[in-house]
This record gives sequence, C-alpha cells and structure tokens, in this order.
Amino acid sequence: MEAVCIFVNDHADRECLSALSQCGVRLIALRCAGFNNIDLDAANALGISVVRVPAYSPFAVAEHTLGLLLTLNRKIHRAYYRVRESNFSLNGLVGFDIHGKTVGIVGTGKIGQITAQIFRGFDAQVLAFDPTPAAAWADVHGVRYVGLDELLSASDILSLHVPLTADTHHLINAHTLAQMKPGVYLINTSRGKLIDTTALIASLKSGHIGGVALDVYEEEEGVFFEDLSGQVLQDDELSHLLVFPNVLITSHQAFLTHEALTEIARVTCCNIAAVETGGPYLAGTIL
Repeated sequence: MEAVCIFVNDHADRECLSALSQCGVRLIALRCAGFNNIDLDAANALGISVVRVPAYSPFAVAEHTLGLLLTLNRKIHRAYYRVRESNFSLNGLVGFDIHGKTVGIVGTGKIGQITAQIFRGFDAQVLAFDPTPAAAWADVHGVRYVGLDELLSASDILSLHVPLTADTHHLINAHTLAQMKPGVYLINTSRGKLIDTTALIASLKSGHIGGVALDVYEEEEGVFFEDLSGQVLQDDELSHLLVFPNVLITSHQAFLTHEALTEIARVTCCNIAAVETGGPYLAGTIL
C-alpha cells in the first residue's frame, strides 16, 4: 500500500501518519481542497507527500451558498412541507429581497469570488474582506474591499469562504457576532470551526441573528455523512441548532455535483498514478 485517500473529516495526525509510514505509504491524497485535518509537518518529516484537489468546482459551493440563503430567507423548505399536507397558507413565510441588500463576503478565493459575482447578479451591494485583496477582479465586478470590522457592521448577509487556519478558527465568535448588524443572515459553506457554536446559539437566542444557513458544523465528524435517523443525536449543540426555525443545516453537501465529483476523481486518480509512474503531480495539488 503506497497511497491512502482521505476526506474532510478523516484525521491524519502524527500518530496516524507514523503508522501509515510503517506500512509503506508514500502519499496522502485528499479528496478536498482543505487540509486542516492533516499534520503537514509530520508528513514532511516522514517523507509522505500530500496532495489535494484545490479547485474541483467552485461553482458547486457558490451555488449551494445561494441555494441555502434563498431557501432559508423565502421559507421554501417550510412551504414545501405545508403544501404536501394541503396547507396553502402564507402565514409566516415572508422573506426579503436580496436586491439592494449589502452582502459581506469573507474570503475571496475562487469560491468567494463566484459567490460575490452571483450576488452582484441580484443587484446587491457586495463588500469583501481578504488579507490578499484581488483588486483587479473587484474593480471588474463592482465589489468593494473593506476592513473586517466595517464588513461585519454593514452587512445584511454575511457569507464565509475562508480555509480553516489558526487565524480563522472561531473567526465568528461572541465579539464578532456582536459587531454584526441586528437581523443579519449568516451563511457558512467553508469549515465548521470558523464559527464558535456556543456563541452562535447565544446570539440566536437573543434574537440578534436573523437567520443562519450552515453546510458545515464545528463538530460534524461522526455525524455528517452518517444516517443517524434511528438514534438519539448525542451532540447537544447541534440538537439545539436544529430547533431554531431560522436555522437551516445541510450535511456538508455543497460540493456534491456531478461536475465536482468528476473533477475530484480525475485529479485524485492522476496524483495517485504519479506515485507509480514517478511522474509529476498536477499543478497546484501538492502541499
């Protein structure tokens, strides 16, 4: 066994990597863009190469972001179940226009940029924050870069598109939540640990947050991707989130399109094949 293929919720810490190295593993192939779940220093010390799929389909994640917002805002999920029971009442289904709202995009990599462009298609004002601004792109698409504090206080809708690092861990916490405009809608399709769940629940209970749409969750390992319908959910905070009528959660499926899956498989297989052939890995995939 020379290569091991892992996904977002698999942990490759030093102990795991040492055991794999003893089995002859020379390559860890991540079927995702993020790599916060692997100890890169340990991998390097053990002579294990690490590759990923940096850009399988940014459109898939960006489009799911908008789908979550539209569903939550216009109460489409609630209306769907009502109509199936022949309840055609409109009570409690009032949403708001995205047109004219201020949208804050935190992180303007490929996914963040496409998400911003889609929001611009709704004729929303788009603000962006990124330590490395893409000024030329912003000029073309009518996006304005601002500091994080200004973005938090001005945004009606806030969407997260940054990787999980030491700097971004709990980027959304009690302090940053308090800076946000009352009634803000918060969307996270990046990594669950960007948000301090305890602080988020407190903000939801106080009524400060207008709505939350999550495709990722801080402690999703062992829960997301599993069928737990016949069990008692052991995660109290996730159970609490599911009670709020203004919270919508999907189980890390933003990437799940035919195009994205095809590209993930292609890039991963090419990189694994490179171990056998001694050929180069695909550009941008090696860590």
